Amino acid sequence: QVLLVESGGGLVQAGGSLRLSCAASGRTFSSVFMGWFRQAPGKEREFVAAMAWSSGRTYYADSVKGRFTISRDNAKNTVYLQMNSLEPEDTATYYCGASSGLRATRGSEYRYWGQGTQVTVSS
Repeated sequence: QVLLVESGGGLVQAGGSLRLSCAASGRTFSSVFMGWFRQAPGKEREFVAAMAWSSGRTYYADSVKGRFTISRDNAKNTVYLQMNSLEPEDTATYYCGASSGLRATRGSEYRYWGQGTQVTVSS
């Protein structure tokens, strides 16, 4: 069992920044990838960014490359998503997930999810 708790969402103006945190506890050593996904109203959940837990290799959706950065603090078992140059299109509920699968970008391979944190970007 892996427990994930997100924090850091909020309301920000376009062009602003936010940093999301995902604190992991439990059997975190069983996870291959830690990732961030988001879901806007009326839309499907989509991949945002992920990190391979052992190697630190990172993966990004094209829509956030150059604006978002995923990082981790091993001592705190925490993954971060630094979001810069936010756009109204980034408005969504952001979820942290843990996967023991083969593909970092495939949501169906993520077994554990946090409760989500809302990010709202005003124009």
